[in-house]
Amino acid sequence: MQMMLTNNPSHKKISFLSPASVIIAFMINNPITAIAHPNIAFIKYWGNRNQALRLPANGSISMNLAGLETRTTVTVDAALPADSLTLNGQALHGPPLERVSAFLDVVRGMAGIDGYAHVSSENNFPMGAGIASSAAAFAALSLAASAAYGLSLDEAALSRLARHGSGSACRSVPGGFVEWLAGDGDATSYAASIAPADHWLLADCVAVVAAGHKTVGSTAGHTLAGSSPLQNARLAQAEERLTLCRQAILGRDFDALAEVVELDSNLMHAVMMTSTPPLFYWQPATLGIMQAVEAWRSQGLPVCYTIDAGPNVHVLCPREKAAEVQQRLAAMPGVQQVLTAHAGGRAHLLSGSPNH
Repeated sequence: MQMMLTNNPSHKKISFLSPASVIIAFMINNPITAIAHPNIAFIKYWGNRNQALRLPANGSISMNLAGLETRTTVTVDAALPADSLTLNGQALHGPPLERVSAFLDVVRGMAGIDGYAHVSSENNFPMGAGIASSAAAFAALSLAASAAYGLSLDEAALSRLARHGSGSACRSVPGGFVEWLAGDGDATSYAASIAPADHWLLADCVAVVAAGHKTVGSTAGHTLAGSSPLQNARLAQAEERLTLCRQAILGRDFDALAEVVELDSNLMHAVMMTSTPPLFYWQPATLGIMQAVEAWRSQGLPVCYTIDAGPNVHVLCPREKAAEVQQRLAAMPGVQQVLTAHAGGRAHLLSGSPNH
């Protein structure tokens, strides 16, 4: 089976030569490997209009994180009695495998092909700790699985597919600075780039204060959003914050970005803290970093913070300030390590993949 993934932004489509070649690849267990980056949301996704389809309560904007990645290989094997999953070298069963298998069922249904698959995935960053590991995982799985099952999907279709596995995964399919359109249904809820990775040389210095899995994951947390009396207030001005953030990115206005990003992060965590039951992701070190970032900015250092569903703090700054920010964060009490990433590209097939 021969496949081509063009780098031309105007033609982002995976093309296959013939249905017969798909069947041949299916029978010979041809592994397909894809790589995707996590993303950091500037305007947050929290709460769904439709939980089953992961249709978000509001749109969101993010930046892909180069240097942090998930690498996923999908091998379709007609002899397998069931799907299997290996993560960072460890075989997984139960809910993690069930979630991946349910996603593969969607792909199989689209392709009209039966047959189970082995999925092997590796991350080079902490999982389940608020660094969008599920976003990178399902973005990579979307590309690898769709190719392995012979689907020809453009970028918007891949983004919609990734959303079924993890809402924020749809944002890790396109590259650079990305906006997830809330849409009015499944067909119109997907992500698209609003600016390429090299549009604005920003860095994200991730202060890791806890590398372990959080007690309540994002999927479960989204179901609680509506129980907060603050969620409606948060949603009422979401479009305004989206506009301000989009303008700040396009205009490379760091002060404007800092203001709206911190506000949006604080609003999301206020909703979390006032849900029933409440979610408290912050740790003492989290708050200490937030206060330090505000102090550094008042002293003239261009920095701002944002926090996803976890205790770790993403500190944004111009790339030329990243070394200084990383050094300052590393000296903070409770910081275990600092991961630094720049704006990253879209999900892509590994160049060594047999069908690349």
